[in-house]
Amino acid sequence: MALVDQLNEDMKVAMKSKDKFKLSVIRMIRSAIKYAEIDQKTTLSDEQVIDVLTREVKQRRDSLHEFEKAGRDDLVEKVKQELDILKVYLPEQLSEEELQAIIQAVIQETGASGKKDMGKVMGALMPKVKGQADGKLINKFVQEYLS
Repeated sequence: MALVDQLNEDMKVAMKSKDKFKLSVIRMIRSAIKYAEIDQKTTLSDEQVIDVLTREVKQRRDSLHEFEKAGRDDLVEKVKQELDILKVYLPEQLSEEELQAIIQAVIQETGASGKKDMGKVMGALMPKVKGQADGKLINKFVQEYLS
């Protein structure tokens, strides 16, 4: 089932079960997808929907970090719940070991030898792990292997 169809079905279930929080998060996701469709003047594929979802997750993680620094426990809990709902629609996340294995393979494929080759490695790596790992974690591991 396409991600957009899954979101529509889950929205109906949330409406029927009167789960206002989940309903608001799904509506927010659908709104972000619709905005991207209008912006790109096309219907989004599942891969493009995953890009939108990944962007939404990144925004929530950034907000979570800021709320934790500010001591806003009420907002921290809300954002964590939003993240839990968003993660349902993303592909299964890679473990750190799987991610490290992929990074090492890409470094060998590209023949990267130092930090100057980081752009080449990231360019080859990101399509392989799109939506399956956090960008900051990927960046950290690539820097470790290239230094």
